Amino acid sequence: MGKLFTAYLDDGKVWCCYSCSVHLAYHNDVMSKNFQGKHGRAYLFKNVINVAVGQSEERRLMTGLHTVADIHCNICNSVLGWKYVEAFETNQKYKENKFLVEKAKIVKDKTWT
Repeated sequence: MGKLFTAYLDDGKVWCCYSCSVHLAYHNDVMSKNFQGKHGRAYLFKNVINVAVGQSEERRLMTGLHTVADIHCNICNSVLGWKYVEAFETNQKYKENKFLVEKAKIVKDKTWT
């Protein structure tokens, strides 16, 4: 296995992994704070970094059938949420290639004021 490189986000409000504090996303990449994950509230992000995407599988979620893949922190391997790979209903297509991250799994970067 190759060496993992960690990316860091500069200039702005940054969300981090709750377990290891690695940078995950800019606050400006939050598309919605009105989502539900496996363990409670969740945010929908346009983009995240420092994550690994697992195997795709079909799941029946509150909004219908989706193909999703769990996302794991590259550093501590915590499951953070999932990536929407495919939405089968037309009104859910906007979620494709977006990331649901559970609020309980992220924290604000310590420099966030």
